[in-house]
Parts: sequence; C-alpha cells; structure tokens
Amino acid sequence: MKEKSKRNKTLFITGELVSVYSKKCLPAGKKCPPLDELVNKTVIGDSFALLKTFPSASVDLVVTDPPYNIEKKFNQKSFKKMDDADYCAWLESWICELKRILKANGSLYVCCDWSSSPLVYFVLKKYFVVRNRITWKREKGRACRRNWKNNLEDVYFATVSDDYTFNLDRVMVKKSVLAPYKDERGQAKDWFCENGKKYRLTAPSNVWTDITVPYWSMPENTEHPTQKPEKLIAKLILASSNEGDIVFDPFLGSGTTSVVARKLNRRYIGIEADKGYAAIAEKRLETAAEISSIQGYDGSCFSDRDDG
Repeated sequence: MKEKSKRNKTLFITGELVSVYSKKCLPAGKKCPPLDELVNKTVIGDSFALLKTFPSASVDLVVTDPPYNIEKKFNQKSFKKMDDADYCAWLESWICELKRILKANGSLYVCCDWSSSPLVYFVLKKYFVVRNRITWKREKGRACRRNWKNNLEDVYFATVSDDYTFNLDRVMVKKSVLAPYKDERGQAKDWFCENGKKYRLTAPSNVWTDITVPYWSMPENTEHPTQKPEKLIAKLILASSNEGDIVFDPFLGSGTTSVVARKLNRRYIGIEADKGYAAIAEKRLETAAEISSIQGYDGSCFSDRDDG
C-alpha cells in the first residue's frame, strides 16, 4: 500500500490488525444469541439469516444503509443491479423482519438513492407508517456527459405505530441571522449573539444541505465506498431515540451507526458480513470511547454548515 500523506486521516485496517479487531466482534452462528450478548457488539455474519432469529421487540431504533440497486463492489463481494421487482423482493426479505424486531414504539430510517427511493417507499409502507422522506445534499458526485450529476440521497423515516419518539429539541439547527428582529422593547426576538455573530435556532426541515461527506482529511473517513457521515446519522439517532436505547444496523459497513450511537450514550448492535469492514467498525468504536465529538454538533444543536 502506498504510504499516505500525514494530512490524510483516512482509517485503513490491513493484515494483522484485521485479525486483532475482528476478534473483538461476535462471530455469527446459525442463529442470534440472546439480547444481552448482542448489545454493544458488532456481529460478523449474514444479516438475512440472522434477522430471522433476532430477538423480537428488542430494538428501539433501526438506522441502516443497505446496498442501493446499483453495481457496487464491497471488498471481495459485489452487489449486482436487479430489476425493480427483484430489488423489491430483496428489500422485503429483511424489512419484514424489522417490523418484528422493533418495539411497538420503535422507529426506522432507511438510506437510499434516487433510483431505489420509490422502491424502498413501496416496500416500507407495507409494514410501517412512513412519516417522511429526508433528502440530503452530498456535495460529491462525478460529472456525466449525458445526464445530470447526482449529488443527493434520501432517507426514509418510518415508525411501527403512532406512538414513537421524536426529540425535536435535540436536533435544532443554529443558523446565521441576516435581518434580526427586535421586540417592542428593542430586545432580541428569537435570536442570540455568539462571538459577535447573530444566530437563531430553527427546526430542521426534510431537506438537509449542511452535511459534509467524509473525505481524506477527516478522522471519521474510512476506505468503505458508501460510508455515511456521522453528522447525518447523529441527527437520526438524537431525534428518534433516548439515552440507553438500543440502536440497530443490519448493514453496518464501517460502523458509523454504532459509533454515533456510542458517542451519544445509546446502546448499539450491528451486523456486518465483511470481516475487514467489521474490523474498521471495532477500531472506530475504540476511538469513540475516547473521543465523543461529532463534527457539526456541539452537544446541544447542529451547525448550519460544517467548517472543516
């Protein structure tokens, strides 16, 4: 491997370290172990088999980023594009199990791209109450000569029932105030000063333009090809769970869901089929135990834009 620049903070796990960190994971058997053995663990195994034996009504929140319906290589494995009917059947094979796994007041977030978005919605609404579709700007994407460059993705928000957690006060966004209002006494109205600048806290919409996709100079960046930003996942976890709740990701990848859950004092469970990615997740979890900061989140609200 070519030696990386000192400014490149991308996490790579190779050789002996894969073995070291994968040993911290829970090896999958033919069925999932009891819940107390799963909590705060990364499970190396096949989600499709394990979900069928996963403890029922055990999880407060699912946040997951499954393979989109495109050709994509994940280490030694590749995902092949399917026709719409087959992809819907693939989605349904695991989404139906999540209905059983989630508690009666549980919630679910599923990431997708523009082409898989209508298919995800079609399957989700068969099992859940679909509450919203969040669209977020990726700020990355390759130009295309015969099409528009794609730099947006969706996240569907769904719940098991009408009884669900939503902590609006935990996901407020701090925005700059250009024309601040004052009341009849000349006092600030719905805004405040910080370091000489004027801000207000506003409720987030379902269009997010404040997300920075991990890149080489960010400590959270890994070699995973579809890694989601910690800030994105933090918003979902803060809004739809409480401290001590169990957050589950059946397609863990490089571990972002578990890492953010740990940083935000939630319990976590993740399943990942690839040993190398599971090792990366464990290394990140080790770091998260020491460094709990999340870029763009100050512990009380989110910044409108990331600064670095």
